[in-house]
Amino acid sequence: MSTHGTRQWRRATSLFTAAVSVAAAALVASSAPAAAASAPGAPGADAYWNEPSVQGFADAVSGNATASKVWYTVGDGELENAFYPRPDNPDTFGLQYYVTDGSTFTGDEVSDTSHAIALADPTSLEWTQTNTAKNGAYTITKTYVADPARSVILVRTTFDNLSSSPLSLYAQYDPALGNDGMGNTGGTDSASGDLTASGNGVSSALAASTGFTQTSTGYAGTSGDGAQELTASHQLTTAGQSATSAGHITQTARIPVASGGTTTFTLALAFDTSQSAAVSAATASLNAGFSAAESAFRSGWHSWQSGLHAPPSSVTGDPKLKEQYEVSLMEVKADEDKTYTGGFVAAPVTPWGASVSADSAGQHGYHLVWTRDEYQMATALLAAGDSTDANDALNYIFQYEETSTGYVKQNSWLDGTQEWGGVQEDQVAFPIVLAYQLGRSDAATWSKVQLLADYLVANGPATGEERWEENGGYSPSTMAAEVAGLVCAANIATANGASAKATIYLAKADSIQAAVDTDTYTTTGSLAGGSYYVRITPNGNPDNGDTVNIANGGGGYDERSIVDAGFLELSRLGVKPADSSRITNSLAAVDATIKTTIPGEGTYWGRYNHDGYGETSTGGDYTGQGIGRVWPVLSGERGEYDVQTGDATDAKAMLSSMANAANDGYQISEQIWPTASADGFTQGKPDNSATPLMWAMAQYVRLAIDISAGKTVETPAIVAQRYANGNPTAQVAVTFDENATTTWGQNIYVVGSIPALGDWNTGAAVPLSSAGYPVWSGTVSLPANTAFQYKYIKKNPDGSITWESDPNRSYTTGASGSVTLNDTWR
Repeated sequence: MSTHGTRQWRRATSLFTAAVSVAAAALVASSAPAAAASAPGAPGADAYWNEPSVQGFADAVSGNATASKVWYTVGDGELENAFYPRPDNPDTFGLQYYVTDGSTFTGDEVSDTSHAIALADPTSLEWTQTNTAKNGAYTITKTYVADPARSVILVRTTFDNLSSSPLSLYAQYDPALGNDGMGNTGGTDSASGDLTASGNGVSSALAASTGFTQTSTGYAGTSGDGAQELTASHQLTTAGQSATSAGHITQTARIPVASGGTTTFTLALAFDTSQSAAVSAATASLNAGFSAAESAFRSGWHSWQSGLHAPPSSVTGDPKLKEQYEVSLMEVKADEDKTYTGGFVAAPVTPWGASVSADSAGQHGYHLVWTRDEYQMATALLAAGDSTDANDALNYIFQYEETSTGYVKQNSWLDGTQEWGGVQEDQVAFPIVLAYQLGRSDAATWSKVQLLADYLVANGPATGEERWEENGGYSPSTMAAEVAGLVCAANIATANGASAKATIYLAKADSIQAAVDTDTYTTTGSLAGGSYYVRITPNGNPDNGDTVNIANGGGGYDERSIVDAGFLELSRLGVKPADSSRITNSLAAVDATIKTTIPGEGTYWGRYNHDGYGETSTGGDYTGQGIGRVWPVLSGERGEYDVQTGDATDAKAMLSSMANAANDGYQISEQIWPTASADGFTQGKPDNSATPLMWAMAQYVRLAIDISAGKTVETPAIVAQRYANGNPTAQVAVTFDENATTTWGQNIYVVGSIPALGDWNTGAAVPLSSAGYPVWSGTVSLPANTAFQYKYIKKNPDGSITWESDPNRSYTTGASGSVTLNDTWR
């Protein structure tokens, strides 16, 4: 138990608080037991991760926000989950209020109120829930912030008693500390009166600015569970009770409120490594006050946003689209860890959590890092103007996801501990593409990229699993990523003087690019016109009818009968032109098979036909098999394709489809309910899959930016130049010979107006060799029949750049062959 002093706010008692406390004390005297007792019924009812109704996600990003290592989700009228000290470590099942008149009714926020949610500040993740009792007796309004100075969630609460009788208010908190629902103990701190709990190295403290007049800790589902007591007798009869044996515990605290009218107070939920530290954190936050924390919370988000590009024109004319953009972008940022900087989990939820056991530690849901998802989030942040976090993401992947062999883990905890052991070649390729997009060609980056590219050369194009993590073989989406990664690696290799490696990478890329059609495009299919890209071929022969066994109980089918839209990665990554007949033929097959139009909402696609990853046919939670439903993120991918073909109207329709699929808190889910509203689901809105899915939130941001830019900003230009916009066989070897004198430590580079010369980015400039000093020389493969401009630069020992004098030099390559450009520094 803690031995610290009492809180300042308890010593500054107003007349109102005194009156409330006197009334509450009388109630305590009449209902509390004579002495504290150990709760009966250990370890309590089975625990489950019940978090499918998330309507908001947040953390603090203020200047000292690394001191605040707490994240949280809200939804269904309550605080649903808190995460400490990382977003891969959930710590709660929920925090809500119970209300009773003491004799005839008891209601809880989740079940007995109607819920509304809104942002208190549209440019920070400050969520406000308004819960109105279905019986009309009360309303509860709660505004949440994370204290930027410590790991504390503050909940400013206004309780309005709308009845003609006094009502009692109780906080009901369900800890699941350290990602374990069955490993918790708890009780009441003797010095502060706070409810404290511990489990798996994490401790929590629940406190209120008014103090508590009763507290109790029991085991869930037993006679000592405060929620059970209130529901059964409308009284808390086990005040002071504690739970000393590890189990599934619940904690209940009575908050003094006025006998009528309005009471406003602040609830604090603090986390730390010990109960005393958690109590101290709660004390400090409450002493500082909600307003101070709120101001710092808002300021942190406003400061971060001030460094971004303005919201794109595609959303600024529509308040709904704009708010969706703001929330999506902020939540992607909020998803970043603060211990392992640059680490982003796939989602702060466990899909179908009501059926996922929490009886032991280690359940991960989507609280893991997948490099593929991290790439999607990083490219969205980069497109929005946040290059810092995008660079941090790449650094994180290099340090924690990439291995010494170039293999990239299928997924991992934020500390890099691997969870699943699959081989997914697209996850090997995407970090290389991200490095190119960030303009990184330094020696340290090259050392990491080389390992990845060598792995692709040795193991591609077949993959152990494609992007849906279920089947191995030859996948158009994976092969697109491999090609893009290898071409980008060649560019970075060239910038580091590794021309031999660059040649190897380009040769492999050209080979895979040519093989995409022979390995994955069937001409004997049964769908649409019979010619299209299949989802995957086990053996690289798309016409021989090999069986593809669908995961999640989907069954086995002829490879030619299974399609997905993964081939759109070919155009997005610049590997094929968007107007390729093979892509348009494949769109016809996909639209005829897995497309769904929901009237008034939008157009959506499933992952692939016969997908079994989803709720059961009657809407029950996924059990290992089910029915895969439509994914809003795929509308975003289609929208990016529309941008590439110049169809701005349909691209905007896809953006609206994604926004319409979000819930009232702007959360875009993994899947939505596609058919008529039933089984507790609303047509066109999230089901119980992962909500939000950060890949979907990032995709919305990127599509909005793409529409305004008139191009897919994440398409690597050097890949498109080689394939989608050019001809990989039509290249000219251009040797740059520059006569230049230098001082010790200076080096000469060439930089120019096309991707192969860095697009005027000095970080991607091509280094020249000093072997023939004073002539510096280097050979670069450039696209044929292409006009470009270039200049030479000196990179100085201190990192500064010296440009040669104007004007820019110009040259146009011929149809083939090689050429030497002889220049002199000016």
